Amino acid sequence: MTSESAPHGIPAATIIIFRNDPEGGAPQVLMTVRSRTMVFAGGMAVFPGGRVDPEDFALGEIAASRSGGDITPDEAAHQIAAIRETLEETGLALGLSGDIDASKAAKARAMLEMRNELQPVLDAFGWSLDLDQIVPFARWFPKNENLARVYDTRFYLADLGTGEVDISIDNSENTRLFWTSAKGALEMAEKGEIKLIFPTRRNLERLDLFASFQEARAQAEAIPVKTIVPRIDTTGAQPMLTIMEDAGYPITSELLETVARG
Repeated sequence: MTSESAPHGIPAATIIIFRNDPEGGAPQVLMTVRSRTMVFAGGMAVFPGGRVDPEDFALGEIAASRSGGDITPDEAAHQIAAIRETLEETGLALGLSGDIDASKAAKARAMLEMRNELQPVLDAFGWSLDLDQIVPFARWFPKNENLARVYDTRFYLADLGTGEVDISIDNSENTRLFWTSAKGALEMAEKGEIKLIFPTRRNLERLDLFASFQEARAQAEAIPVKTIVPRIDTTGAQPMLTIMEDAGYPITSELLETVARG
């Protein structure tokens, strides 16, 4: 059985990166438009992230052993994957501590693209993991849907504050990076300017509840992360794709015929 068809799904992680709106409006989040050539969610607007690699699990074991039991190796591996993918896809060095500036981040990104693992980058730049910057937010596992690949994805929150940083696409998986409020992204989708898969749309609706990163973090810490498994409900007049009611999401269903599912 391949990893793509395994019942446990493909482990993946993504970070919802906040920054303050330069004009003083609602907080903004970073989104990326995936290349249309990608098998999963091609052409869709999503948050930066990707699958968890074996090297992430190896580094997760080390991070967990150093945490004194504060985090499991599996959870650490997912957070590390989110950090690695964010640096690779956007050029942002999140979840790391040390002497970090834009120039070093660019060099670290170039090294990561060659080595494809985070540990050599940490060693080369004298950086260390700072997983306290990464806040668990959600976990989505659409195992009941008829998808070509089923990802078991953990979503995290992180904050840039003023957001005075440079970002750039990786020229392989992504074609565009942009900052927008959650409401702005939803409005762009309604106008047909971007396309959203079901989990991204639901997460944007949830993010639109918050006036700041601090509010988002407070809710994330107050509501235990539950594995969200969307289900098809055929009891009504039209089939609906639904999620649980108690995971913090304001909208928990959508007409199946309108759902973009990756």
